[in-house]
Amino acid sequence: MTRSHNNRTAGSGAPMQRRTPAARVATLALLTTLALMFSYIEALIPAPGPPGVKLGIANIVVVICLYRFSAGEAAAVNLLRVALAGLLFTGLFGALYSAAGAVLSLIGMALLKKTNLFSMAGVSMAGGVLHNLGQLIVAAFLVEESAIFYYFPLLLFSGIASGILTGIVATLVARKLPARL
Repeated sequence: MTRSHNNRTAGSGAPMQRRTPAARVATLALLTTLALMFSYIEALIPAPGPPGVKLGIANIVVVICLYRFSAGEAAAVNLLRVALAGLLFTGLFGALYSAAGAVLSLIGMALLKKTNLFSMAGVSMAGGVLHNLGQLIVAAFLVEESAIFYYFPLLLFSGIASGILTGIVATLVARKLPARL
């Protein structure tokens, strides 16, 4: 008896499963939903410090997505999350700040990931710092005051701490996920 094309087997003898485009879109939609849920949870938690200092737990999903999918797909997940969170929780200005941080951090994380020199936690740490920098740039533009950049050292350290923490969690979670997420 011969195997059909759809029943090819991997080394274990189990049938190989191909990911259809619809399954890929569904997986990315679930990741977007999970990131949005984390944004909601974070919106409920009082800020652990001064304004602008947050844990960034939605970044766990974005970092995993960056490593398991393409940078473009991670950007889509992140920007959809930002837009939906803006509509549901943070409002227009919250979405504007978040979008600036999301774009800058994702560009930086994608570039660092490409070098293969940094761990997932290191890439996430850079993302945390760049996210805070992006938000600070928008704030300086909106209030038309460059003195706001004196706030950057605090945001630098909070970005480092939250980025490392979310990167470690992302690493631990990614290890437990199936290879074909």
